[in-house]
Amino acid sequence: MRFFISTPIYYVNAKPHLGHAYTTIVADSLNRFHRALGHETFFVTGTDEHGDKIVKAAAKAGQTPREYVDEISALFSNLWPELGIEPTAFIRTTDPAHIACVQEMLSRVHAQGDIYFDEYGGHYCYGCERFYTEKELENGLCPQHQVAPEYIKESNYFFRMSRYQGWLAEHIRQNRDFIRPERYRNEVLSLLESGALEDLCISRPKSRLSWGVELPFDRDYVCYVWFDALLNYVTALGWPDGEGFKNFWPVAQHLVAKDILKPHAVFWPTMLKAAGLEPYQHLNVHGYWLVRDTKMSKSLGNVVEPLALKNTYGLGAFRYFLLREMHFGHDAGFSEEALEARFDADLANDLGNLFNRVLAMTHKYFGGEVPEPGGAAEQGEIVAELRTLALDAVRNYVTLFERVEFSKALEALWELVRGLNRFIDQSAPWAL
Repeated sequence: MRFFISTPIYYVNAKPHLGHAYTTIVADSLNRFHRALGHETFFVTGTDEHGDKIVKAAAKAGQTPREYVDEISALFSNLWPELGIEPTAFIRTTDPAHIACVQEMLSRVHAQGDIYFDEYGGHYCYGCERFYTEKELENGLCPQHQVAPEYIKESNYFFRMSRYQGWLAEHIRQNRDFIRPERYRNEVLSLLESGALEDLCISRPKSRLSWGVELPFDRDYVCYVWFDALLNYVTALGWPDGEGFKNFWPVAQHLVAKDILKPHAVFWPTMLKAAGLEPYQHLNVHGYWLVRDTKMSKSLGNVVEPLALKNTYGLGAFRYFLLREMHFGHDAGFSEEALEARFDADLANDLGNLFNRVLAMTHKYFGGEVPEPGGAAEQGEIVAELRTLALDAVRNYVTLFERVEFSKALEALWELVRGLNRFIDQSAPWAL
């Protein structure tokens, strides 16, 4: 069996923080999980390096866009080994292979008539780098940044995304776990059924933005950053002719935060359909980490540095906390107090106590050598119950982890940890 998982490629207008670390640790954990089951795996992450915000961030830093993206991308690629993360591939959208892939996809979709040129006026949010319809705005503000977008009127190229709206809605209805958890599936269906979906503007005139992938059919325009970025998932696999694409795309899964649901659940599958490619297998959507009930934001000054936590509490404890504390799909509150409480209760008291007791008795009674299984006859019922508990725990863990229900999966394992502690108390080996 094969398994493919991706994170979104991270936008390099700021340094990596806890949100980036969480998504990438989840993806790495899923990759390790499937590898442990004997599956052939592929795990891709990377950086998204084109667009308006990059140009502005570079200018603010007194650098060229290229100097700036090289520096920030390295912060991401250098951080992952520190957090025990081992991707199969690290993609940058400035890589020549990726640029060639984007231009090939644009050429194919254009050749079949799904890209057209038109004048458009719309509400443009520079933070999102996209146009919003009137229906999508909240009280006239961008729903993500809560600022009034700027009205821009210009000539651009458009992808006939609305042509595939009916197909996408039907695909989602027929494949209930295409988008999971279900709340996000319902959100996308509601959007498709609302009639708010329009064709997608996929270019920016070089007169306004030159830092991007040039359109192969018009050198006066560069590609819209999302049409560029999403293609990294097939670039990593060597699309269109690579063996990796043939082997892994049929089992592809994506992992994203809820703020980029629409590009991954609507833009991406319709782009794939237009290019004659099959959609991915699953889109797994998680919530936000909140600090004092507020989403982490550099502008608010509440960004959490993952390396500081890893260095204070240890890598294993830090990774465990992230998987255990957030119920996948929902927001979760972050605080060091919560991390310490989870560390003490689960890792020190439950697991640590279990190991300390067993190792101490192994050394005291058996010279540090693990004895052969066995026991007194009166322990037969207890041992049978423990064996059933262990089998159930492993079975439940595998089922739940595969379904991206990480917190529930770890709780299933801790049923076994607590059961083993009870077994020691009940069997009282020191009294035998």
